[in-house]
Amino acid sequence: MNFILSILSGVMLVLAFPDHDLWLLSWLAFIPLFAAIEGGNARERFLRAYITGIIFFSGTIYWLTNVTILGTALLILYLSLYFGLFGIIFNKGSRGFQLFILPAAWVVLEYIRSHLFSGFGWALLGYSQYLNLPAIQIADVTGAWGVSFIIMMFNAALWQAVSRRCLKAPAAPLLIILCVLFYGFFKLDQPLEGRSVRAALIQGNIPQSLKWQPGQEEYIFNRYFTLSLHSCDDKPDIIIWPESAVVNYLDLDAPLRGQNFFREIAALTREMGVPILFGAVSRGKEGFFNSALFLQGGELKGQYNKIHLVPFGEYIPLRKYLPFLETVVPIGDFSSGSEPVVFTSAEGAGFSVLICFEDTLPALSRGFVNRGAEFLVNITNDAWFGKSGAPYQHLQASVFRAVENRRPLARAANTGVSAFIDQRGRIVDTVNKAGKEIFVEGFKVKDIILSSGQKSVYTRVGDIFVLGCLILCCAHLVLGWKRKK
Repeated sequence: MNFILSILSGVMLVLAFPDHDLWLLSWLAFIPLFAAIEGGNARERFLRAYITGIIFFSGTIYWLTNVTILGTALLILYLSLYFGLFGIIFNKGSRGFQLFILPAAWVVLEYIRSHLFSGFGWALLGYSQYLNLPAIQIADVTGAWGVSFIIMMFNAALWQAVSRRCLKAPAAPLLIILCVLFYGFFKLDQPLEGRSVRAALIQGNIPQSLKWQPGQEEYIFNRYFTLSLHSCDDKPDIIIWPESAVVNYLDLDAPLRGQNFFREIAALTREMGVPILFGAVSRGKEGFFNSALFLQGGELKGQYNKIHLVPFGEYIPLRKYLPFLETVVPIGDFSSGSEPVVFTSAEGAGFSVLICFEDTLPALSRGFVNRGAEFLVNITNDAWFGKSGAPYQHLQASVFRAVENRRPLARAANTGVSAFIDQRGRIVDTVNKAGKEIFVEGFKVKDIILSSGQKSVYTRVGDIFVLGCLILCCAHLVLGWKRKK
C-alpha cells in the first residue's frame, strides 16, 4: 500500500506539469507520499520517496530519450535521489518542523540539484505554477524557490490537518499564502508603461533530422529569409531567429563579406533597415562556440558565446580521463564563452541573450540585468525532443526569469514555443497556427514594453531566500543535537 501511495504522489506531480498543466495538483501531490513515509525507518522513507522521484522524473523528462536512452535512465536515477533524501529528512517531528523546516529542506535540495554537477534546474516544484500568475509574483523577491516553499508548506499543513485532525495546523501557512496572493494581485494590477521595442520572432520549424543534413543549408536559410521579409510588413525594430538558425559556422578570423549566408544576412539588414539577431556556430582560436550574433546595417555589432554548456549535449565531461563517456551521447565539444554581453538595439535598449537551456539559470539572467539588460531574449532549438512536454517545460523557466527580474522576455524557438512574456510572467502572444504552437512555421510581431529600469529585490540580492532556508535547516540540526546531548 505504501508503494502505491508513493506512485500516486509521482503521478499527481507529473500531471501538474506540461503536457497536462493541472497545476492545482501540486498543492496536494505530497499528501500520499507523506502518508507512505510517516512512521517508516530511514531506509523505508528513502525508498518510498525515491519511487515517487522515479515516477515524477520519468513522466516529465521522458523526452530526453530522443537524444539518449541510457543517459536519460541514469539521469532519472540520479535526480530521484533528491526525493529519497527528502524522505529521510521527513519524520513525525514537531508541527513547526513539518510546516517550516521541511519546506526549507526541499528548497535547499532543489537548489543543490540545480547547481551540482553543472546542474539540472528543470521541473522545479514552483515551475508548476507558471500559469498561476498571482502565486508566482513573489519570485521577484525569493526567486522560484519561494514558490516551491509555499507549495510544500501547504502540503505539510494539509497533511497535519488530516493526519492529526488538527484544523489549527494550516492557520499560519494559510495566512502566509494569503499574503503571497495579495502581493501577487497587487503586482498584477500595476500598469505597464514605458518605451517599447517592436520585435519579430521567427519560427522556422526545421526538423532535427533535416537541420544538419548536407545540402539543406540553402533551403533552411531561405525559409528564415522569407519569413523575415514577411515580418517586415509589421515594421519590427529587431528580427530574432532561433538558436543555430544558420547551420554554417561563422569563421571569426575571416571577413563577414566572404562567408555565404552571413553575407546575405548582412545584405538583408541593409535592405530592410532592420537588425537581425540569430543563432549560429562560430569558430575562433579557442574552438567552436554556440553563438548569438547581432547584425545591424550590414555589420556585425555584437556576439555572445554561450557560457553554460549542456553536459552530454555540447561537451563531454571528463572526456580526457573517461573516454567511454562519449558513448552515452556522441556529440562533439563546444568551447564555453567567458563574457556576459549586453547588446544595444537601434532604439538604444539594452538586451541580453540566453541560449538554449541558459534560461534555466537564474544567476545568469540576474547578471545580465545587473549589467543593464532592459529585456531578455531566449533563442533555442527544442526540435531534439519531438512533440512532447519539453517545449512547454522550457517555457516555464522563461516565465520565471521574467518575473524574477521584472524584465520582459522574448523567446524564438525553432519548433516552438516562440513567445512574448511580459515582466509579470504573462504569456502575451505566441507563434501559432490554428491553435498549434509547436512544430508549425511562422512569425509573430509584437511590442515589448520595457521596464522602468528599477531592479527587483531578487535581481539585487539573488538567492538570499535559499540562504535563509539553509540557515533554518542548520539551526534546526544544531538545536536537535544540543537537545540530544
